Amino acid sequence: MKTVVQASSARREADVIIVGAGPAGIAALLPLLDAGRRVIWIDQSMRAGGQIWRAGLPMDWQRQLDSALRHPLLQTCFGCTVIAAEPREQAPGALHGLRLQTPAATGSQALHVAAPQLLLALGGRERHLPFPGWTLPGVTGAGGLQALVKQGWPIAGQRVVLAGSGPLLLAAADTVRQAGAQVLLIAEQASRGQLIRFAAGLKASKATQAVSLAWRLRGIPYRAGTWVQAAMGQDRLQSVQITQGQARWELPCDALGIGFGLLPNTELAQLLGCQLRPDGAIAVDEGMGSSVPGIYAAGECTGIGGVDKSLAEGALAAQSLLSSQTLATATARRHALRFARHLETHFALRPELLQLPDAQTLVCRCEDIRLGALKAHSDWRDAKLQTRCGMGACQGRICGPITESLLGWPAQQTRGLRAPLQPGRLGAFAED
Repeated sequence: MKTVVQASSARREADVIIVGAGPAGIAALLPLLDAGRRVIWIDQSMRAGGQIWRAGLPMDWQRQLDSALRHPLLQTCFGCTVIAAEPREQAPGALHGLRLQTPAATGSQALHVAAPQLLLALGGRERHLPFPGWTLPGVTGAGGLQALVKQGWPIAGQRVVLAGSGPLLLAAADTVRQAGAQVLLIAEQASRGQLIRFAAGLKASKATQAVSLAWRLRGIPYRAGTWVQAAMGQDRLQSVQITQGQARWELPCDALGIGFGLLPNTELAQLLGCQLRPDGAIAVDEGMGSSVPGIYAAGECTGIGGVDKSLAEGALAAQSLLSSQTLATATARRHALRFARHLETHFALRPELLQLPDAQTLVCRCEDIRLGALKAHSDWRDAKLQTRCGMGACQGRICGPITESLLGWPAQQTRGLRAPLQPGRLGAFAED
């Protein structure tokens, strides 16, 4: 019996395509529309805001966005996933094309969009480092836990531990506290000396934010030089083993949020041929232009730095697209980059964290591949062929960086990257 897959597809064109509706994408969109550019705006979420503004935008940005969403020059593709990039002719003014998988509810399968200029505001994702028990139900990324709570996940009354490194732990603790959870401990792996030097180097505005957050979290134990060594439980998390140098203790809890920082999302940029920096971020010039003519990038995908960096780079990218750069925007980006370097320096991960997993610790959650099985292979390609590591739903986005950290393998995502970028419905890959 022959199976026939029917696909309906459409094509849209504009002057600029923006991929990403977080702070960088929003900051770029507004001046482009004001300048009369036709824009196609794409995001996997059904609304703008990205991860940082998932629960809602600041009031001033929300007012501007509400007006922009009614603009006649804007076409939104929210709830759409970029699954492939179309080949681009090497002629001046040639269009960059993307293929999108549309939401199932629309009735169509695929959408083709094209424009001579493309802005990648792809954001970042949580970095994971495994330890015994890290896959137990109840253990999540700190950012993932924060996102779940913002979307209404019931956590009131639960006992929560936040562990890892960086300000995200404090922000996540504040979110779950406001939702009614009992935060038992914030375990920061950085030393007390690192934290003091970090605080001493903050500008007045950042210091004020830190003091305000610390006041809201008063009464919650915050331990420097402390990390989770293992998560324990039968069918779900029941307790965590905490270590602080020579001291170790067990702490019963219902939820554990782990945060080891963020990684740039660069897969689409790589598929389009953009060069990456040695640290894995998209390489850009001072005007946010990538190595491919007509393609720009902004926000966490060019290097992790927080909302201020994303807003400055989004605005700067828009100005470059409009050939109207301003000194103020460039200066704002330099200040944001300085803070990003300050953050990276004082929250560098300690080597003990890479010694936590044993041979039975899962590395590839999609395919159930353990660290012991991976150690028998010399590189990512060999491990992928023999064990299917990286061939699951996440396409190596989680386990790839883990093997880089634990086994010293080169950057995984640069090898053999090809469409589809995300799992999708069969009809999205079929032509009319």
